[in-house]
Amino acid sequence: MHKILFLLSLVLFGLWGSVEIVHPAETTQVPPAQTAPDNTGQNVRDRGGATLTPGDQSGRKTDLPLTQRIRKALMADKSLSTTAKNIKIITVHGLVTLRGPVNTPQEREKIAATARDVAGVDKVENQLEIKGH
Repeated sequence: MHKILFLLSLVLFGLWGSVEIVHPAETTQVPPAQTAPDNTGQNVRDRGGATLTPGDQSGRKTDLPLTQRIRKALMADKSLSTTAKNIKIITVHGLVTLRGPVNTPQEREKIAATARDVAGVDKVENQLEIKGH
């Protein structure tokens, strides 16, 4: 008798496991419409080749360390936002170009001053943009 109950339980368990129950919450949902990122205009501009991008960074023995020293100085500055610390620093033949968004005019000037302290007063081109402007 126990053997029959055991076999019956196995059969019922096996059948139950093969039944698929679909809940209303599991229906396919259409994702919301995507919006264009807020930097689309800058991306189009950069593809034209008229402006420097990180791909233009020089591999010269003097350019890479200069970029690294500026980045380290910015990362150490606790007063800068994460946005400000993520700007592009591009060094080609000793000329440093700063690009990307920052939150305030004060951040823009502080970053440029830091870069000038490291690279030299006349070796920095500040192309930083203030968000929303």
